[in-house]
Amino acid sequence: MHIGTSASVRKARPEEFGALAEVLARAFYDDPVTAWFYPDARRRLRHGRRFFAIRLRQLAGHGLIFTNDERSGAALWAPPGHWREDFRQSLRMLPMLPILLPHIVRSTRAVLEIERRHPVAPHYYLSVVGTDPEKQGGGIASALLAPILHRCDETGTAAYLESSKESNLSFYARHGFAVRERIELPAGPPLWLMWREPDHHRRAGRRGGCSAAR
Repeated sequence: MHIGTSASVRKARPEEFGALAEVLARAFYDDPVTAWFYPDARRRLRHGRRFFAIRLRQLAGHGLIFTNDERSGAALWAPPGHWREDFRQSLRMLPMLPILLPHIVRSTRAVLEIERRHPVAPHYYLSVVGTDPEKQGGGIASALLAPILHRCDETGTAAYLESSKESNLSFYARHGFAVRERIELPAGPPLWLMWREPDHHRRAGRRGGCSAAR
């Protein structure tokens, strides 16, 4: 992780959500699951912007959306017990219905299957993390994950995510996540369900006054 990158990580402000939705749409343009939900490549970027703008508003109330001063990436989290959308949050997705309508049956089946596999044990849920394609590989994603992963270690709380790219598994593994299960979306790509136990050694080291390894 680059120190300069991590130093600028902070909570995102609502007025930045439009710019962050644009960044996330670019970051997920070639994502297999995004392409499965939005198969029209010409419109995928526009659909992605709308989806991430809604997702940012859905999760804004938790105060766990992180970006940096350059707004070159974002990490969106839900706290323990709040990963499932409530009715009000679900209503925000209604503008996406016409886009998904041609594939509504398979899309609904996929969402229900993903939710059915979601762990019930308390955890922080990493809904989205993405970096502008031009800035990927520079440590931004690691820096964006750091605030909540540190909180997980401090409080002894687990974390969970769904990875839609096999190439990202090693990145998440470096941050303590392990694959629990691999599932296949209906007539679609695979999804890797990953769980992270808190780092008890780091937690104990801090209580004992030792400097934790990073």
